[in-house]
Amino acid sequence: MKRKLETQITLNTLIDSFSNEIKTLSKVNAYECYQCGKCTAGCSVGDFLEETPNQMMRLIQLNLRDEALNSKTPFLCATCNTCTARCPMDIDIAKVMETIRILSEKEKKKNVKEVSKFSKIFLDSIKNHGRLFELGLTARFNIENKTPFKDSELAPSLIFKGKLSLLPQKIKNRKRIKKIFDNSINEKKGVE
Repeated sequence: MKRKLETQITLNTLIDSFSNEIKTLSKVNAYECYQCGKCTAGCSVGDFLEETPNQMMRLIQLNLRDEALNSKTPFLCATCNTCTARCPMDIDIAKVMETIRILSEKEKKKNVKEVSKFSKIFLDSIKNHGRLFELGLTARFNIENKTPFKDSELAPSLIFKGKLSLLPQKIKNRKRIKKIFDNSINEKKGVE
């Protein structure tokens, strides 16, 4: 599933607008990355990525904005922060992935529309119930993807085994969860 970059790259040191954009938004200097590969070696979803974490950093360094924003990698990133923890230069690679994901969505370059859609539905479930309502998430996701009966044959046995609830369970103090979401929205508005 990995994709090799087969583009002839000419390095122009005068043009680093993409790396400056990333630095402004994420406070991460991509030029600090010296391509040791430790981030990639520890990546928990590395086998499923088009470009590895160090390749994404290289795209930024080479001002290959379109290639980075059109990559599926930031959308498949699990944000587990292993790459960040392993980086000998203390580069917050997970933050860079998040920044690329946000830029890609802003510019409507959603390469993995399902991932973005799933993320929104997941967060809506947390916001509304204080915790994940799996059956609701699955039903809404399948309906929005026009596959309403996808995996529906699995539901009865999961319900019977007590692994899937028919109704959402709500936590006691949902106001705290709402406050977290409100703070997050206000913080995003301040950044934009």
